[in-house]
Amino acid sequence: MTLSSAPEAVLPLFIELGQHDDPARLALGLVEGIQRLARLDLVQYYRLDATHTQLVRLAQSLDGVTDLPGDSLPLEQESLLHYCLSQHRSLHLRELDPLLHSTAFLPGDGWRSLGCLPLTGPGGGVEGLLVQASRTRRELEANAEVLAPLGRFALAQSQLLERAQAQPLGAAVQTPAAPAPGDGFGMIGNGDAMRQVHRLIGKVLHTPITVLLTGETGTGKELVARAIHERGSRRTQAFVVQNCAALPEHLLESELFGYRKGAFTGAERDRAGLFDAANGGTLFLDEIGDMPLTLQAKLLRVLQEGEVRPLGSAETHRVDVRIVAATHRNLLRLVEQGTFREDLYYRLTHFPIQLPPLRERGEDLPLLARHFADQACACLQRSRCRWSSAALDLLAGYAFPGNVRELKGLVERAVLLCEGNELLPEHFAIRPTTLAASSSGLTLRERLDQLERGLLVDCLRKNRGNQTQAAQELGLPRRTLLYRLQRLSIRSADLQLS
Repeated sequence: MTLSSAPEAVLPLFIELGQHDDPARLALGLVEGIQRLARLDLVQYYRLDATHTQLVRLAQSLDGVTDLPGDSLPLEQESLLHYCLSQHRSLHLRELDPLLHSTAFLPGDGWRSLGCLPLTGPGGGVEGLLVQASRTRRELEANAEVLAPLGRFALAQSQLLERAQAQPLGAAVQTPAAPAPGDGFGMIGNGDAMRQVHRLIGKVLHTPITVLLTGETGTGKELVARAIHERGSRRTQAFVVQNCAALPEHLLESELFGYRKGAFTGAERDRAGLFDAANGGTLFLDEIGDMPLTLQAKLLRVLQEGEVRPLGSAETHRVDVRIVAATHRNLLRLVEQGTFREDLYYRLTHFPIQLPPLRERGEDLPLLARHFADQACACLQRSRCRWSSAALDLLAGYAFPGNVRELKGLVERAVLLCEGNELLPEHFAIRPTTLAASSSGLTLRERLDQLERGLLVDCLRKNRGNQTQAAQELGLPRRTLLYRLQRLSIRSADLQLS
């Protein structure tokens, strides 16, 4: 017999929980009652802390023994629990596979079936989790219909008791009010430059303020945007990505704002836009500097009023979307050139975060290189590769105009070329030459030409070969740039664009 087939058996537990006047006793009563009714080997009750980055294990009943562990689990390290919370979906596994499923949150070994139920609070957001586990094969999903309301009731009751006692969660179990300084938000690197980025991310996790991510191509702007969303208060809602340079103006407008039937040829039905898809969550607008002026005005309206008007509609409707924008271009210079709206610029730059290029993250480069190599080896199902000191020295002496993205590609290619188990300099498509070594015996004019050539090649690589954008960044007329490229014999093949 399952709980769903005899829901009246749960009524006494509801009454019992409603009579508790202490949050700790309530938590103990919840796990003990569920274990008794469902005949489970293990029941755990979790609550999210104030930062929504840690799970606090409030109560546990294991083989009939209940206790109050009060320990905290970093959410990103528990993939099953993270999935359940971020997707706001129940998870039931009839057969746990230790090779596929990480279950470090379960005490001991021998667990066979697992059930995870997200618990919503009065505001509708996910605030807790109920875990069931059995050492025998069980159909735990059959209990979800009854246990989910029971867990929500206990969650609401404990919040009422906490407010009555003016003692919020964390008074007995201390949890950080903000991410710890060493928290890398899932990003590799802990140098001074990245610690500053981590500090700024921690400031905006739980506020709706618009964030502008700036930095060179390949520095990881989308990774930072995802970290802001997944660690923030909107983490249970959608994260939607749109590259503003990927679509022509008319397609980008319909993609962002949606359209009504008959708005244009081929519009055979109403279609919601990305602002509607991201309602309640986060919309990441990559390459915002390439957005056409007419669309910039409509985006400004969304930022100011929170209103969207689909194509072909005379009516607006409200949306609740957090905007995270990114660009590798100098927006202030675009404002001066008249290609970017000044009012939108000031709206977007309320909280800018500048991402450092890889050449300024020397202490992080070996960590990133080893991480990408391990990922590539795991994908190829081969043993981890060792690194020769010469290979690491070669990477350390390279400027990486493509930043982290270029490093990832170089390392993945090197792993494919590596026939032994050690990465060597010859596995990397980098010429081990430095400016000092190659400048010996040259005149001053030749050395200046060599320096200028390197700067122009790096700028063109960063702008993916776009000569107009490169000229704007360098502050040169385009024809002057073309003259210099011709004089220095810089060809497309020299850029090594993938």
